Amino acid sequence: MEQTFHLLLYRAFHAQRNHLRQNLAPLGLGAGQPKLLSYLADNGPCPQRELAEYYEVDPAAVSRMLDALERGGFVVRRPDQARRRRDQVEITDKGRQAHELWEQHCQELEEVMLADFTPEERERFCDYLARAHRNLRTSEEGRK
Repeated sequence: MEQTFHLLLYRAFHAQRNHLRQNLAPLGLGAGQPKLLSYLADNGPCPQRELAEYYEVDPAAVSRMLDALERGGFVVRRPDQARRRRDQVEITDKGRQAHELWEQHCQELEEVMLADFTPEERERFCDYLARAHRNLRTSEEGRK
C-alpha cells in the first residue's frame, strides 16, 4: 500500500468529521453530542455511565456534553426510580428532531462517501470495520 492502513483510516475519519461538522451549529449541537442523542433515540433512557461505556469516552466528557444538551433542551435527567443515587438521561422531543435531522445529514454523507461501492462492497466494508473494532476491544480487554 502506498499509505499505511491506519493513516488511510485516520484520513477518512477526519474527512467525514469535517464534512459533517458544518451541520452541527445549525442544529444547536456541539462536537460529540449527536452520538449521545443517537444512542438515546435508539435505546431509550439510560444512565450516563452507559453512554460513556458504549462510546468508550471519559465519563467526565460525557457529563459535560450532557450538561450542554440539557441546557439546550435536547435531553433531561430524571431520578432513576430503581437506584436513587443516579439519574436516567432521556431524549426530549427537541432532541429527537435534532437527531432525525442529523441522521439525514449522515445518510447524505454515506451516499457521497460510498458512491462507487456496490451494495455487497458496502456490506463487506461495514463487516470489516465492525471486526476491526471487535479485534481492538478484545486486545484492549486482554491487557487489563
